[in-house]
Amino acid sequence: MGEVTMDLGADDAVEAILRGGLAREARALTAVVPVLRHLLGSEAQGLVSEAILARVRGMILDLAAQLLAAQSGRDPSARVPGADPAALDALAESLMGEEALLAHCHALATESLVADRLQQRHAIDPVLSPLLQELIAAEDPAVSALAMTTLAAQSRFIQSQRRMELPLGELPAELFHALLPRAQGRAGDNSGLSRLQASYDEATSRLGLLARLVAGMRRGAVAALALDHAGLALFTSALASETRSPRGEAVLAAQEGQGVRLALMLRAAGLAVPAIERQLGLAEPAALLPPAIGALTAARAAALLAAGRAA
Repeated sequence: MGEVTMDLGADDAVEAILRGGLAREARALTAVVPVLRHLLGSEAQGLVSEAILARVRGMILDLAAQLLAAQSGRDPSARVPGADPAALDALAESLMGEEALLAHCHALATESLVADRLQQRHAIDPVLSPLLQELIAAEDPAVSALAMTTLAAQSRFIQSQRRMELPLGELPAELFHALLPRAQGRAGDNSGLSRLQASYDEATSRLGLLARLVAGMRRGAVAALALDHAGLALFTSALASETRSPRGEAVLAAQEGQGVRLALMLRAAGLAVPAIERQLGLAEPAALLPPAIGALTAARAAALLAAGRAA
């Protein structure tokens, strides 16, 4: 399929179609966190898949248990039962009030489920992708070591998701530091929480490692914009980096029903129409390429995405 570049300022109809599709997808995404909060506190079902709901609930409870363990001076990573059930429930309910945390957990649950689907449909390994193998075999020892560490972190992520767990150290910095005050001031001397805070290093988390690996690839990061070659974890990190978007947005764009957003993000990252079609076909085989996506420049696609976030 040929690629045509044009000024969309002269073609309002084309832009209106894309804006409309992006707005529909955005409305679906913005409804998720309020629905999650409602379902986590009730027995209502049906608006969010049971798999997503179970994983988000499990991650919230796991975070609460770890915070209480640290607060009482125990090792959070050991996950040894010991918290008072009432205290655990109260802290978990408090954590559910953090919209940013719910959104993050939703993105992680979505990532793991999309990775499972890609493995089943296209045999895309959720842990060791061809690109990660190439990076592990790189001549540069620093790149090779970073890729090996990333591989181990990705393996732990898949295992943690199956156990519905989320280690505190895997949280982004802004969430990690926002959660600690939720546990401070409860029974105990908080010295364990202080030690936990002192040991935290975002750069060693899975998301930190993926971001560092993508940054280290420099211009070669375009190789990570192929789902079947990079695997979902590297693909979404590279897509977020290339479009200067939140990684969670890239993850949610890879799920079914978000074809317009994914196509716009890929276009904003500089991909040509055939490459965009291929990625859409992997993410959602029944999806159709949005009309006139090839008429967009990368800058215009990025502008549409930015406008959609601000709306």
